[in-house]
Amino acid sequence: MILDLIIEKTNDGFNADVPSLQDCDTWAHDEETAISNILERVTFFLHIDPKLLKLDKARVENNITIYKLIIDKPSL
Repeated sequence: MILDLIIEKTNDGFNADVPSLQDCDTWAHDEETAISNILERVTFFLHIDPKLLKLDKARVENNITIYKLIIDKPSL
């Protein structure tokens, strides 16, 4: 599964949002913390092991960075 992760730089920090997961968003003072927090929320929402997540930076547009969040299938 591949989901979009959108990081938006604001005047007071960074918003992180996974639009395809309702209410899966967070805010932090720095981008690294925002990413860490949103990955924690994704694993909670989807009930998956954090080791299954991979993050790939797709593009940057003005104050928005878009990542592809790749979720591997668990091994049997």
